[in-house]
Amino acid sequence: MTKKIIAFGASSSKNSINKQLATYAASQFENTEVEVLDLNDYEMPIFSLDRESENGIPELAKDFYNKLGTADLIIISFAEHNGAYTTSFKNIFDWTSRINSKNFQQKQTLIMATSPGPRGGASVLEIAKNRFPFQGAEIKGSFSLPSFGENFDKEKGITNEKLKSELFEIIQSIEL
Repeated sequence: MTKKIIAFGASSSKNSINKQLATYAASQFENTEVEVLDLNDYEMPIFSLDRESENGIPELAKDFYNKLGTADLIIISFAEHNGAYTTSFKNIFDWTSRINSKNFQQKQTLIMATSPGPRGGASVLEIAKNRFPFQGAEIKGSFSLPSFGENFDKEKGITNEKLKSELFEIIQSIEL
């Protein structure tokens, strides 16, 4: 039976380098069906208890939550805004947690981050690594790609052999 991977960049940027990295990582798994999500398809009002009590949980939040439920593996690559999650991701995260506080539904999860700079989204990756197990993510690995422009090519993927090897080692350790 073919296993399903849901992958996305935790950013609303139309040219998201994190979406590129998540898509690349998902493509490295064999015999899988990959669905790449775009957070722009899940734009909702900013979460608040008042909005929830007045209007309920938006259908888009339910759709996103249900998509995660279809996955055998979730791959997320985080953009880092001021050392933390992007607002677009945090809003979806907040809304889906109202459906189930374990919004990752005990799914195997590979968390990643990249940035143009040398830290490669290390701060947001650390936040996710510490937080996601409480949200029902079974973290199977984490990977940071520093200096995206120097270490990634749209056609070739990761060009730095040491970093490529590091990601492949994580991928090979995940059983689907």
